[in-house]
Amino acid sequence: MVLRQQQELKQTQRLSPLQMQVIKLVELNTVEVEDRIKQEVEDNPALETTDTELSNDMDNEDREGSEHNLSQEEIILGDYLSDDDIPDYHINATHQKSESNFIEISYYDDKSLSDSLLEQIGLLNLDPRKQLIAEYIIGNLDENGYLQRDLLSISDDLLFQQQIEVSPLQLEDVLYEIQDLDPAGVCARDLQECLLLQLARCEPTPPITLATEILTDYFEEFSRKHYEKIIRQMNITPDDLRDAIAEITSLNPKPGNALGGTLQTAMNNITPDFIVDSYNGQVTIQLNNSNIPSLHVNRSFTEMLKGYNDNKESMSADDKQAMLFMKQKVDSAKWFIDAVRQRQHTLQRTMEAIVNIQYDFFLTEDESQLKPMILKDVAERTGFDISTVSRVSNSKYVQTNTGIYPLKYFFSEAMQTNEGEDISSREVKMILKESIGNEDTGKPLTDDQLTRILNEKGYVIARRTVAKYREQLNIPVSRLRKKI
Repeated sequence: MVLRQQQELKQTQRLSPLQMQVIKLVELNTVEVEDRIKQEVEDNPALETTDTELSNDMDNEDREGSEHNLSQEEIILGDYLSDDDIPDYHINATHQKSESNFIEISYYDDKSLSDSLLEQIGLLNLDPRKQLIAEYIIGNLDENGYLQRDLLSISDDLLFQQQIEVSPLQLEDVLYEIQDLDPAGVCARDLQECLLLQLARCEPTPPITLATEILTDYFEEFSRKHYEKIIRQMNITPDDLRDAIAEITSLNPKPGNALGGTLQTAMNNITPDFIVDSYNGQVTIQLNNSNIPSLHVNRSFTEMLKGYNDNKESMSADDKQAMLFMKQKVDSAKWFIDAVRQRQHTLQRTMEAIVNIQYDFFLTEDESQLKPMILKDVAERTGFDISTVSRVSNSKYVQTNTGIYPLKYFFSEAMQTNEGEDISSREVKMILKESIGNEDTGKPLTDDQLTRILNEKGYVIARRTVAKYREQLNIPVSRLRKKI
């Protein structure tokens, strides 16, 4: 064996301490970055926090040149509240939740909502006609327990499908019967009605009475978090409002999802990294920086360091060692502050691109409006590397008017229709789920049959892809779905 020496020229990339910090911080979610900041402040005496929120400084910088009128391709960045609308207690409150802050609740009962309501309605001894109407209304509730269809449409359906002639007013009488069932708030037609139904079952204490009045007469102001306006118009104190908000926070905005949970319980599970709000055809994006403090370098360290620099010649060896220590700590503090700022900028830019691409969804929150989107699409819009977009999207959540979603939810591969139109794979999964949900359980649809259904609807898809999507939906094969 002959050993040979040879020279080889390689180009390698060395990441600076700042770049390393940014990469690590971008991977963290809001809760993790809060803990990381606390740890850094404890470890580095040159790094300090102030009571001023980091988000205020950073949002002001990022908003310059970024805020503009909304359109299909443009998103307003920044908070949707004016400073006048945010009293101190609101900024720091743990219960600052409105319609746009209600999040998904992850507690489920083994018995389905429909089964539970049908069981309860059977105990009311309704006449056969009302019983049939009640069952039809219950069948139209969505997974959150809301009646999204209007009563006139239901009246038309009953006439054509069941040959039952019933007016919307008569339907409302049956509706009220269902609204008296458990869970409280079920069969509401909107969020306002859902919350009021729950408050109506509470003991009429002063906070409950005030909460009811707020939701009845000032729901729009409450949903927009215009708390100062509510205080002025109702002539109440901030403490009164705080107590009323605490009562509202304890309510369940999605009774169909949680037969035993509360909003406050769910809030403890997931902290969103972004809040995206849509109102009157406008969409706003807000980074959740409420618990991230403002950071700065300890002034005494910088002043002492300047003193040492001015007297280098007369310094002892110990003084020089002390200066080197302080310089290292100051540099480390500066790198960390810059890294946090770059993290926030990166997250904001990435979320802006996602909302731009999925604008129709965030405006309507209609899942069918989701467009095909991969990491590369976001990377091209932001100018970031695909790996950076991947780090931002991992373990991050966005809160909307109606729920909370992982960022990964908005990414899906593209498919095509017969006409060559790009569609999201999620749209195909929705059709699969709907088709299986409506199948004859005695003769469940096979993957071949599901493929034909999709092909007939104009979707170009292979059987193996249908099988993959079915598995991703956690739906078993046809023979395991068969009920005798």
